[in-house]
Amino acid sequence: MQIANPIYDIVFKYLMEDETIAKLIIGTIIGEEIVSLEFLPQENTVFLQHRSLTVYRLDFSAKIKLPDGGEKQVLIEIQKAKFATDIMRFRRYLGEQYQDEANSYLAKVDKNGKDTKDVKEAEMKRKALPIVTIYFLGYPLEHTTVPVIKVARHYYDVTTGEEIKDREEFIESLTHDSYVIQIPHLRPDHRSDVEQLLTIFDQRWVTRDRHILTVNEADYPEKYWQVMRRLQYIVVEPLVRRTMYVEDEILEELANKERELERKMEEKLEEKLEEELSKKLAEKDKELAEKLSEKDKTLTDSQLALAEAQRLIEELQQRLNQDL
Repeated sequence: MQIANPIYDIVFKYLMEDETIAKLIIGTIIGEEIVSLEFLPQENTVFLQHRSLTVYRLDFSAKIKLPDGGEKQVLIEIQKAKFATDIMRFRRYLGEQYQDEANSYLAKVDKNGKDTKDVKEAEMKRKALPIVTIYFLGYPLEHTTVPVIKVARHYYDVTTGEEIKDREEFIESLTHDSYVIQIPHLRPDHRSDVEQLLTIFDQRWVTRDRHILTVNEADYPEKYWQVMRRLQYIVVEPLVRRTMYVEDEILEELANKERELERKMEEKLEEKLEEELSKKLAEKDKELAEKLSEKDKTLTDSQLALAEAQRLIEELQQRLNQDL
């Protein structure tokens, strides 16, 4: 079976616009049951010479079912990275998410500020949405080959080292859990549900046309077939195919610009090093000249002193001869 390659932004966005599939993918990655999901599309247009690239940032407001039967509201941010330089973009955007007052919700709280269902004693309070980030990396990390990494927060008593089990709103609002997916390290043995699901990102199945993956439907769990079917559906979409080609061209252009920038930075660094070296050599030459001049002066003074001593000796010798 041939499916569109979801590593491309246009395909990934199309995949995640289906609420059922988005709930399935996100719920499987974070290992929690998602009750409802609201898609919050974000997009920026980047202009490069005579072209433009629309970059979609996928945000979801989600209600997650808790083990005790309750629910919690969270903001889920999904981003894809093809280059290591995307880190700064992630940091800037994450900062924007923390500052955005829209990422909050009204909750019923009691007099102590705790969530309550008691209508009589409750008052409305605006609370910040906890953030969960999911990163799909198109390049490998330096020190680990684990395909799916969970970065989970834990509270500890610094004095005793004991873990604190209760969650605090203050801490939850200012820190977040993350999931990092290394696409190059997805394994063929699919040792977990999430790895089975993410088979659709495995670039080992890419064809000569890198926009298409060839996968074996029989090897893919039936519960995830709807994901594969949606990717299969857009293989023949001309607009999607053209957009993937444009994305290839723009990414190549960005890569060339990055290489050119690195080359110029290296040249400037070399020029700066040469300038600093020349400056240090000039300082050393000046220092050496001053030392030689000082030595010449010392030598001249010594010669004068020696000549004066010789004159005195000769004068004394003459006097001795006269006395004799």
